[in-house]
Amino acid sequence: MTNIIVGLDIGTSFVRGVLGAINEDDSVEILCVAKRPSVDFIRNGAIINVGQMSAVVKDVIDDLEQNFGYEVHSCVTGIGGKYIESLNSHGLVPISSIGKRDREINEDDIKRVIAAAIAIMIPPDRETLQVIPKDFIVNGVNGYKGENVIGTQAVRLEVDVHIITASKTQLSNIAKCVEQSGYDLDFVFLKTLAATSAVMMKEERELGSILIDLGGGTTDVIVIIDDAPVCTVSIPAGGNLVTNDIAYLKGIPVSVAEKLKIDYGCCWDELLIDNDSEIVIPAIGGRPPEVTRRSVLCQIIQSRMREIFTMVKSEIVQCSGLTQLSGSIILTGGGALMSGVVELAEYTFKTSSVRIGLPGQFGGVEESYRSPEYATAVGLVLADKENSRRGEGGKKDTGSRKSKKSDFEQIAVSENDESTKGKGFFAKVKDFFF
Repeated sequence: MTNIIVGLDIGTSFVRGVLGAINEDDSVEILCVAKRPSVDFIRNGAIINVGQMSAVVKDVIDDLEQNFGYEVHSCVTGIGGKYIESLNSHGLVPISSIGKRDREINEDDIKRVIAAAIAIMIPPDRETLQVIPKDFIVNGVNGYKGENVIGTQAVRLEVDVHIITASKTQLSNIAKCVEQSGYDLDFVFLKTLAATSAVMMKEERELGSILIDLGGGTTDVIVIIDDAPVCTVSIPAGGNLVTNDIAYLKGIPVSVAEKLKIDYGCCWDELLIDNDSEIVIPAIGGRPPEVTRRSVLCQIIQSRMREIFTMVKSEIVQCSGLTQLSGSIILTGGGALMSGVVELAEYTFKTSSVRIGLPGQFGGVEESYRSPEYATAVGLVLADKENSRRGEGGKKDTGSRKSKKSDFEQIAVSENDESTKGKGFFAKVKDFFF
């Protein structure tokens, strides 16, 4: 039976939706996409008008329903920006009692050590969103990954985990937007973590890579090393700030500046050496049209975009201590569509390993989802693939976010879930997060 999933990316500039299908053979098909402007109802990732935003969410899902001819019942969405915080924690448990011989590590031991790692004080205004095991240490020896921990003789077991928390207020606003639009919310996922599953290759995750989501109100970043996140960063600056710079310096309305940015924008001036065409800024009020050049526009854009990348670089070094990158820098979000963004990132980060994050090939009748602006929405579909149970008619029998257990609890209780039988604990952890 085919399972229908809707990934909903609620962003500062647009709400983007992707409708996907999980087939009986566990393959994923992306069937259609839709997007609607949201700039009037959200500021820097914060929903400021729940009622109006819920109407936008409904319009996007209605578009998906009409495009594919399927009645949608629920969706999965993401959260990012300043409402996300992350920290690393450590847990330790004994495997054998005093006076007894070593024994083999089992799944209960894994659950115990992760439970010990997450037994920390979380501020009352925050909620744990994801808990991701990074490294297991057996008898003081680290580097254990995956299923090779189970069955190992040990005296003690330790684990390093990455804990992601989110603002309860923002989670509540997201839930209200979806519920008021008439749909169930299956769960909320970290946006950048979802996007990595859509655009980052396994080798890149293992070597150490950075995903930079260039949004309208914020620039969100996640650093993946040894196939696990080590830090998340959010910069309160994005494409809207670039638009405002153009509007201020050229003395034009924001709407006109946004159109100029989309139609003629470039953030690497060397690309315009042989293509510095003229741009006509339309008449505003009683002022006649103005003729300028793309290079002038580029100077404005490049200055701000370089500042954003520099801020990202500084925050990454401070957060993770990363000074050398073996993998890639992957750019997603609407800002990744701008000409010259790869070249500017290469210059700022002093690396040639920068690319645009295009979601992989997932079949379907159209390929418009293969754009960096849909990376998060596609990733949410892939995340939901492993997190939801299948119900009648493709509707997922998961209830609303408020009734959901924490991520780690979900993995633990999945032992009795028919959809996960036959899988070991680590396979479930891997499926759940990647």
